[in-house]
Amino acid sequence: MSAKHPIISITGSSGAGTTSVKRIFELIFRREQIEAAYIEGDAFHKYDRNAMKAKVAEEEKKGNPNFTHFHVDANELQKLDEVFEEYGRRGTGQTRTYIHDDEEAERYNTPAGTFTEWRDFPPSSLLFYEGLHGCAVSEGVNLARHADLKIGVVPVINLEWIQKIHRDRSTRGYSTEAVMDVILRRMPDYVRYITPQFTLTDINFQRVPIVDTSNPFIARWIPTPDESMLVIRFARPRGIDFPYLLSMIHDSFMSRANSIVVPGNKLDLAMQLILTPLIMQLIERKNRAS
Repeated sequence: MSAKHPIISITGSSGAGTTSVKRIFELIFRREQIEAAYIEGDAFHKYDRNAMKAKVAEEEKKGNPNFTHFHVDANELQKLDEVFEEYGRRGTGQTRTYIHDDEEAERYNTPAGTFTEWRDFPPSSLLFYEGLHGCAVSEGVNLARHADLKIGVVPVINLEWIQKIHRDRSTRGYSTEAVMDVILRRMPDYVRYITPQFTLTDINFQRVPIVDTSNPFIARWIPTPDESMLVIRFARPRGIDFPYLLSMIHDSFMSRANSIVVPGNKLDLAMQLILTPLIMQLIERKNRAS
């Protein structure tokens, strides 16, 4: 953690909705005139698309059919740890971009499925990470210790799968069967490396559908915000003004002493009410330390 150079880390699985949460942070940053440097977790994958396919095939020959991007060995987590550490000390560091599709390939003039060159962060007030491993802890790596504000985005598992299936089918052209295969291959690494991070986060946002999602693999639509509730869990509830939140968010209620439940269509409002003061506290602490 660093007073002078704060780090915000958003952690969630593929299909969890971290990109939507990132947009809310960007809105807050613009409104409060905060300059942020950004890291996308995909930038720290160890392998490009073709190399990853070859690595997966190699692991399968060794009897491991479950090697995925969720695994710590499929990512440059040691380098990410070093970037977090450098940013916390000096406010500097590097990142790159993983090119997912032809649109990004045209924008960055880099082939799809590969990485751009490493580039320096621009001058910034804070560092914002969004990806799979923002709070990962493994041998020689402890990313959680660097982040000043750690957010988990954790929809219930069936909803997460529905969101992933619909995203991968619509934007990446995958069949439902192909996405199902990816989900099955990822489960051991999901349990081993993704889930434990959510006990280290400061706040978890978990969307829970209130419609039937019993078989996510045949769902024709993603449950809408109006068909969902949002469970917000605070690791340290002291200092959180729950009466204020309950008064500002209609139909919200507390389910535990550290948890508030709000209608799914109030995600934007809830995040802005909760996160804006926390972000401003980081900026105020930064200004005092400078």
